[in-house]
Amino acid sequence: AGKALMAQWSKPHLLKKPLVVTRQTGGKNGTKRHLLVDERGVPLSIVATGANRHDVSQLGAVLDAIVIERPDTAQHLCADKGYSGEPAQQIIKDRLYIPHVKQRGEEIQEKKNNPTYRARRYVVEVAHSWFNRFRKLLVRFEKLAERHEALLHMAAAIIAFRKAGFIYE
Repeated sequence: AGKALMAQWSKPHLLKKPLVVTRQTGGKNGTKRHLLVDERGVPLSIVATGANRHDVSQLGAVLDAIVIERPDTAQHLCADKGYSGEPAQQIIKDRLYIPHVKQRGEEIQEKKNNPTYRARRYVVEVAHSWFNRFRKLLVRFEKLAERHEALLHMAAAIIAFRKAGFIYE
């Protein structure tokens, strides 16, 4: 009885559905999260791509996928050394942001010169850590990219809700 039902799902063409944008890395499928967060670490935008895609190639998609309405005032965008190239700078300026791209040594020197200086780009690393606390997202088991992105958006909503509790207390 069970064998007849499983026979249609065990066909190779059904099992080998491509994971929309996931690419092979070292013989395995992998996924990378690209995040845009505010100064408190609340996720504003998230895009999932294959693990071998460079961050700069997805910069425009991340900036276009913001889920809230942007204010009319000028906004600053802090990024790391990977976004220092001219194409990345042009993408940032086209989206009406003021780019602040610092090299790794510049932030260390700033911290030595000014003890009250707080590094800004590590806020994104903390946000990635919060996403990794959701065990369902730590290792990807979903075959469809839509389901994985839905889980990422749900986790982002939970993180934003938890951060909002600290803002209004």
